Amino acid sequence: MPWRPCARRSTRTSALSATDTLHRPAPPDGQALCDLARLRRVLLRTPSRTHAVLEDGVGDEDLLPAAVLFAIVKRDNAPTVLLTQRTAHLKDHPGQVSFPGGRCEDDDPSPAHTALREAGEEIGLAAEFIEIAGYLPEYLTSTGFRVTPVVALVTPPFELTPDAFEVAEVFEVPLAFLLDPANHQEHSLHYRGRLRRYHAMPYGKHFIWGATAGMIMSLYRALKAAER
Repeated sequence: MPWRPCARRSTRTSALSATDTLHRPAPPDGQALCDLARLRRVLLRTPSRTHAVLEDGVGDEDLLPAAVLFAIVKRDNAPTVLLTQRTAHLKDHPGQVSFPGGRCEDDDPSPAHTALREAGEEIGLAAEFIEIAGYLPEYLTSTGFRVTPVVALVTPPFELTPDAFEVAEVFEVPLAFLLDPANHQEHSLHYRGRLRRYHAMPYGKHFIWGATAGMIMSLYRALKAAER
């Protein structure tokens, strides 16, 4: 049917908290931040080991390398972001909203390769429809991963064949909604004996939160910083 998240953690030279925000006046919505040419300009050209975003609760433990495909679909009316709802029985992040992606395999030559491979395996998105636009800073999670967000532009029409074992649903959210600060929330929960903060962006029946919302906030911060 057509449709219209490889080694030990390395030394970082700078880091942000996943819940850091820019104290500057926000636009009334995210429309002004949705220009795709502008978006390309704020992305990293190569995966970065010199900057990282730390999720609240990250310690000194070794983190497993992973990558996700932050897929922006070039719809005629407005760009959207492709997301999945994970099935409830999975060991890692069951039932959560996520980008297609997963752990880096030993034979993956790059984070982009990992993201493309995982997108093919999870939702059947063919590489021929995908253009890598750039990268966001590594995102270090409190659940043990260091994730490279690979931002890509996806050209429709394309067909998806979700893996029913891993993916309960595939859906799209307007990019403008995700970049609108009016839709950005901050919550907290007790995890491993301490209070942790996290971002959330509820969208209809879907609760987008945790690392997925944190990586969306990374893009938002990059676009806002470019306005300076």
